[in-house]
Amino acid sequence: MLVLSSPSGAGKTTIAQRLLKEDKNVRMSVSVTTRPQRENEVPGKDYHFVNTKTFQQMQKNGELLEYATVFGHLYGTPRKKVEELLAGGNDIVFDIDWQGAQQITEKARDDVVKVFILPPSTKELERRLTNRAQDSEDVLATRMKNSASEITHWAEYDYVLINQTLDHTMKQV
Repeated sequence: MLVLSSPSGAGKTTIAQRLLKEDKNVRMSVSVTTRPQRENEVPGKDYHFVNTKTFQQMQKNGELLEYATVFGHLYGTPRKKVEELLAGGNDIVFDIDWQGAQQITEKARDDVVKVFILPPSTKELERRLTNRAQDSEDVLATRMKNSASEITHWAEYDYVLINQTLDHTMKQV
């Protein structure tokens, strides 16, 4: 299991998508979330979108391998699908934050490699977030503020990569 974490905009999702294209044995862990679906997202491919009540029931029933609150929304990894993929001999990529990475590590340390992706600079991170044009100015400011806190968790990871260019970072991954 490969865990990719980073502040929003540092490139973890892009890296995960590229890994899927380059290795047919790699599968993506699709998280469940209570946040609203974005315009370009496909339910079941990008996320499983549920309401808060459903998410909380999944937590209560032990159906989530990990879960966290991020930007006021709940996110989690469905346990059953991960177990099915592993039983099928697949490698799994997790695009999750540091909270989820900690929980997965507690449950399966010997089977997890954790990589923290850093942006080259805070200025570049802000540029990337602005260029993807999916957040309001308030949300962008919150993401930038939270990135400073998220980055403090880099030492909890097996590897730390600076995502200067996608091609170079992919070679490192």
